[in-house]
Amino acid sequence: MSTVIRILQHEPNEKRFAAGETIIEVGQAGEYMYGIKEGEVDVVYNGKVLYSVGPGGLVGELALIDEGPRSASIVAKTDCVLAAIDQKRFLVLVQNTPYFAIDVMKIMAERLRMTTALL
Repeated sequence: MSTVIRILQHEPNEKRFAAGETIIEVGQAGEYMYGIKEGEVDVVYNGKVLYSVGPGGLVGELALIDEGPRSASIVAKTDCVLAAIDQKRFLVLVQNTPYFAIDVMKIMAERLRMTTALL
């Protein structure tokens, strides 16, 4: 089991979203990254679904790292329960659990490869 999945199981700050609800809007400032505890979300850019992310996955992490605006929208594909992790909590997780940071980097690398393949 990955470090991300173990951490998500115990994150107390949960947010629930109904299918079709926008979780993150492209261009917004990033206050949270989200770990998918239950359900599935779509990553959307220019009205096109780039890929879906299910339980154990993360979305929105880039904005916590570079503090830039959101690069894509995230829409609940199904009803979902997400662990909301703000920048302060993210930094604590990275500092206290180095494998968490490595798992996040692996997820980001995988996303970059998927997005590049779409071009």
